[in-house]
Amino acid sequence: MVHTYQSPVRVYKYPFELVMAAYEKRFPTCKMIPVFLGSDITHEYKSEDGAEHIVERRCRLNVDAPYLLRKIVGVEHVIFIQKNHLNRRDRTLDITAHNESFASRISIHEHCTYSVHPENPEWTCFEQDASLDIKHFFGFESTVEKIAMKQYTHNIKKGKEVIEFYINELISEGVTYIPPWVGPVEEREENPSQDSGLRSRSDSVGSQHSRHSLVLGATAASILSKTPTVTVPEVVGDPQVTIKTDMSTDKIDDDYIARFLGHLTMMEESQLVQLRGMLQKTHKGKIPKDAHILRFLKAREFNLEKAREMLVHSLAWRKLHNIDRILEGHQPPEVLEKYYPGGWHYCDKEGRPLYIIKLGQIDVKGLMRSVGEELILRHVLAVNEEGLKRAEEATKKRGYPVSACTCIVDLEGLSMRHLWRPGIRALLRIIETVEANYPETMGRLLIVRAPRVFPVLWTLVSPFIDENTRNKFMIYAGKDYLGLGGLVEFMDKQYIPDFLGGDCYCDVQEGGLVPKSLYQEELVDKSPEEQPLSCDSLYQTAAVVKDFPHEVLIEVPERGSVVTWDFDILKGDVTFTVFRCRHTRPSEPHHQHHVSGTTTGVGSVQYIDKSMVVGRDISIVEPPNICRDGDSVQGSHVTSQAGSYILQWKHFESTKPSFDFPLTSHKSKVMYHTELLPSAAFRGSMTSLQSCQSGFSSLSAGTAASGQSIAGSSCPSRTLAVPPR
Repeated sequence: MVHTYQSPVRVYKYPFELVMAAYEKRFPTCKMIPVFLGSDITHEYKSEDGAEHIVERRCRLNVDAPYLLRKIVGVEHVIFIQKNHLNRRDRTLDITAHNESFASRISIHEHCTYSVHPENPEWTCFEQDASLDIKHFFGFESTVEKIAMKQYTHNIKKGKEVIEFYINELISEGVTYIPPWVGPVEEREENPSQDSGLRSRSDSVGSQHSRHSLVLGATAASILSKTPTVTVPEVVGDPQVTIKTDMSTDKIDDDYIARFLGHLTMMEESQLVQLRGMLQKTHKGKIPKDAHILRFLKAREFNLEKAREMLVHSLAWRKLHNIDRILEGHQPPEVLEKYYPGGWHYCDKEGRPLYIIKLGQIDVKGLMRSVGEELILRHVLAVNEEGLKRAEEATKKRGYPVSACTCIVDLEGLSMRHLWRPGIRALLRIIETVEANYPETMGRLLIVRAPRVFPVLWTLVSPFIDENTRNKFMIYAGKDYLGLGGLVEFMDKQYIPDFLGGDCYCDVQEGGLVPKSLYQEELVDKSPEEQPLSCDSLYQTAAVVKDFPHEVLIEVPERGSVVTWDFDILKGDVTFTVFRCRHTRPSEPHHQHHVSGTTTGVGSVQYIDKSMVVGRDISIVEPPNICRDGDSVQGSHVTSQAGSYILQWKHFESTKPSFDFPLTSHKSKVMYHTELLPSAAFRGSMTSLQSCQSGFSSLSAGTAASGQSIAGSSCPSRTLAVPPR
């Protein structure tokens, strides 16, 4: 199995040349890294102008392995080949390394880069990625894997100490500045301002610079090129905007991780960086904030593929039901405002927003028959969105990560009437929806005044609650919550609500029975399938089965009109193609295929029949594009002629191995929205193509670049880049 590692961006608060001088001082040996035994130069090249310096070395590392394994392999050290390419002109150092020993059994590759910080030329950035592939190793594959990962983690931490030590040593010797490389005289004459700026600072450090000329040494794969220290100033304000401003890229630095996301292990950092990169490729910059991505990784125990699958389906769900705008002008019905006994109340000791719900005082049947299950669910989702917002604000205010909320559930008054079957069904649906789309947002759930009937309810709902979430539950019967280990353990005494024996006024509604005069008969026992979560959704869904593509017909009244599309692949792989009908203008689909087991309105429609020939009856205006499971695709086509255009999604037989049943492997599912913009709306720029009904997720505001670099392209077909709203 191949293990990969990708680091966040590490930052030295020192100029590139000073960092390189410190890097050089670690050679030919380093007493701070005893496993590094030494190295020999096998190749060296210097350009005539001194701008480039390439060094290749054969490095020896001590084998930190059990005695039995050392005897079996018969070696005391292993060999790595490392190549360093210093480009003083561009102020970059590129490092590649791979193992020579046991190369047929183990493959280790590492790539590291030192470069100038894009926003501050006085700082230096460091990035690295590595891969480990153990093919076979005398039956000790698992042992070798553990040794390699342990050693790799240790060396990264050690490399941080080493670079700090040598930078401090340079400073103690009086070397605080080394001028950047300057080319020959004729090159300096072309850049006189640069030359004069350098000369004024270089006079005082000339002697030190000559003593510490940048003749770079090398190290082995995972030791001497490791992570430098991070000493960036404290980040203030919106973390997402700050990172984008500081790095001018879609990358993430480790100081930001510590400040806004909390402590992560080396591999957890790597998984976050990799998942973020995967989303950048598949979602065209429309990715959620890092804290949101991290919640899904934690929910799947940092399994990269499982977290990606869970997250992309959640993002599609948010888009389908317009969740990103659920708080805009959110005003629950009067019945919910008066009889839904829940609300926000200060915070707990760790700074988490605190939500209180008097579940024992809720009239489940009355609420469902007066406002319906859908409005209750939508209100719960609005509460969760408010929780995310409050947690983010708390993070900025408190100076440490606040990623979750605390909830107090008061069960005083709970009785058998709460076990009404439609009510339980609605509760389970709410739990299922929240679990799938708001993982790791529950820091602690405190259940107080649990009555004797509670075990019955718990038996019904607990199987539907994730085990990690269940472990955060604290259940108190009677008045146990008032003693040691009770509420005072989790919240300041001054904030304990008055109705729970504290002194703090809490304005959460009392709940109670909903008057029957407010009941709406049409809501009684209405099935969830008949109540879409968002009736105003712009998106439609369609099942795409092998041999039955899904097609959308768009009639274009005049040339120059713009056909736009925005779709997500919810399941399987598809090819997406745009056709133009050359002669016939289909007004009705020739076939409609319904997939058994799907909900109403989900199926496939075909306008192109087998008798139609490409080149004679139809022409391809957008060639087939393979879209993978989880991809989010936006694009447009400026029509050259009026007529009938057909957007087609066709099931793609993936080469990826599938362990599903044969029938399910031939089925894909697409969620899509199309729009036709009149030619008058197109002014030759991407801004004019942006639909007012499309937009980035509110979760992604400020997180990543939106692909504006393509905005000025004159290509008639391109990806839409819609800014956050």
